[in-house]
Amino acid sequence: MNFAKLHGAGNDFLLFDGRSDPSLADALPTLVSRLCHRRFGLGADGVLLLKPAGPNEARVVYWNADGSEVAFCANATRCAARFAAERWGWRKMVLATGYAAIPAAVEGEQVTLRLPAPTDLRPWLQLVVADWTVAVRYLVVGVPQLVVRVAWPDFWRRSLEPVGPALRGHPDLGEGGANVNFVQVEDGMLAVRSWERGVEGETLSCGSGDVAAALVALAEGWVAAPPAVRTASGRVLLVEPEGAPPACPSRFSGAAEWVAEGVVHPELLR
Repeated sequence: MNFAKLHGAGNDFLLFDGRSDPSLADALPTLVSRLCHRRFGLGADGVLLLKPAGPNEARVVYWNADGSEVAFCANATRCAARFAAERWGWRKMVLATGYAAIPAAVEGEQVTLRLPAPTDLRPWLQLVVADWTVAVRYLVVGVPQLVVRVAWPDFWRRSLEPVGPALRGHPDLGEGGANVNFVQVEDGMLAVRSWERGVEGETLSCGSGDVAAALVALAEGWVAAPPAVRTASGRVLLVEPEGAPPACPSRFSGAAEWVAEGVVHPELLR
């Protein structure tokens, strides 16, 4: 099994080419958690399978590190676009995800996605976690997201436990819970840290969470458009609204960076 490893703002993924090996669609689902293990595997936040579906069109299947298949991951989709650009020579394409058909454009390392408007936007909710009542905004950008504004002097150092996992699986959110994005405004820029389901921990960036945070921040007047989003990786991503936030499409841009490529050893597959 040949693989490539890419990351989008530190959100790292293993990518597999379904065109070169049609058997991957059946083989990968049972192997994802082993492949993603940080000690016993290759290490990643998730796995992607790309299968061409037409001229400059591909189907993208995405699994979280725990092996759960999910409809969408924005950083993974940016990495898929970079992979298709390098392997198949595509510069503009449409990537069919479980969420939507996502137009993508690639210029060198920079990838821009055009995302549909969020769905299931709810008013501000008050969720009780231990002795803290947390104001959150819920919306779906392919997958459910919570946006939580904070004012932490130690924003980049503070542990996200126990509040991150408590909000991620809060009973008021229903089955499946949501990713949790903690947001702070720093020098006119959004600072975002994310606790992701499926990884069940903090990732260095959650792309769809960054988009959700940016659209909520614009709607609330916390920042001016287009907002730059600083992630825990230190990489900066850009969200450009196409309409009145938060219920509008957007363009999501940033680098998708190539890390490595190789062959999975048969011992790991056993």
